[in-house]
Amino acid sequence: MGEQNKESKDEQKKTDKTVSLKESEYLALLEEVKKGQESQDKMLRHQADLENTRKRLEREKQEFLKFANEGLILSLLNILDDLERTVDLAENTKQDISAFLKGIEMILAHLYEMLKEQGVKVIDAEGKVFDPNYHEALMQVENKELPDHTIVEVLQKGYLINERVLRTAKVKVSKRMGG
Repeated sequence: MGEQNKESKDEQKKTDKTVSLKESEYLALLEEVKKGQESQDKMLRHQADLENTRKRLEREKQEFLKFANEGLILSLLNILDDLERTVDLAENTKQDISAFLKGIEMILAHLYEMLKEQGVKVIDAEGKVFDPNYHEALMQVENKELPDHTIVEVLQKGYLINERVLRTAKVKVSKRMGG
């Protein structure tokens, strides 16, 4: 192994050439090398900063997603409290059905208001022309008085969230009687 190193050094001596430079050129080259090293150090620091920022943003995103629905859940808890109070009142005081229904209607109103605040609204369907982007036809019924593909009945409400379909409306659609 020692002999190989000696041969390698001998070869390098043969290929190494001495170059003469003016001192000002030599100093300029040294300055360029120094600038290159500083640029490389700066680039490595920026790269590390970028990686740290990426990791921090990922942590913040995970934290945000973990608690993103906190306000929604809090609203639902208030509605749950209302439901529990209504059931307790009905069980304990043996209220008549109309008072119980009134309590349920108030809770529904709170729930619809909370959904509205979250950008949720019902898809208007009954009497409209069937649109597969907003409606899902579960049944067809023959009807000579309505044009084809008119929604006769909503079997399950559909909802939009911020103008995007959250759930399509399940509907019954008219079909002209054959003839």
